[in-house]
Amino acid sequence: MKKALITGANKGIGFETAKYLLQQGYYVYLGSRNPALGEAAVAQLHAAGLTSCEYITLDVTDAASVEQAVITLKDKTTVLDVLINNAGILGQMPAPEGEAGILNAQQAFNTNYFGVIRVTSALLPLLQQAAQPRIVNVSSETASLTLHQQPAWEYYGFKDAAYVPSKTALNFYTIALAFQLKDTACKVNSVCPGFTATDLNNHTGVNKASDSAKIIAHYAMLEENGPSGQFFNAAGSIPW
Repeated sequence: MKKALITGANKGIGFETAKYLLQQGYYVYLGSRNPALGEAAVAQLHAAGLTSCEYITLDVTDAASVEQAVITLKDKTTVLDVLINNAGILGQMPAPEGEAGILNAQQAFNTNYFGVIRVTSALLPLLQQAAQPRIVNVSSETASLTLHQQPAWEYYGFKDAAYVPSKTALNFYTIALAFQLKDTACKVNSVCPGFTATDLNNHTGVNKASDSAKIIAHYAMLEENGPSGQFFNAAGSIPW
């Protein structure tokens, strides 16, 4: 049974991705910074007959929390097949001015970029024990610098100094990590699940979380000859 860890998995796309992977026969660790919410999510899955899962307290912005999560995970398994870096925040919209705006950007980067590096670096030793490890960094189409130069693009006007650049930075981390691991069996990709109705956007998105989860899961379950170091959404490749 392959094992996967998903950050921010107690709700939304993370929860639905956990549910889908469980249905595919994976054992899933649901990362949640709130133990009560993590327990509730696992209880919901257990009630649905999906019992091969448990939650792990994990706050991606807290080094001590990540360290403890790794210790906890190592007590449970010697190998991790999949890491899905799903935890993310939107930040204030519209962003405030001045120092408040800088703080807003720092908070977005702490979760969406530095948090991913922190978790991935800590779990890489377990991932490298897997035969075909997979890392999925949940990104956004709005991170594409190329698309932001095209006025006809649907999200051309969505430009901010916090969320969008934090995801652009995340995309470069995907490229860098894939290069670092290019001589291994590990596949690393950035994946945009689409504009999905979740708490992140006050459920203004148009896609269902259960459908978006399948997009992410596809890249978590790549075959041996699958791509690495690339950026995808439901339609295929996205320009950087």
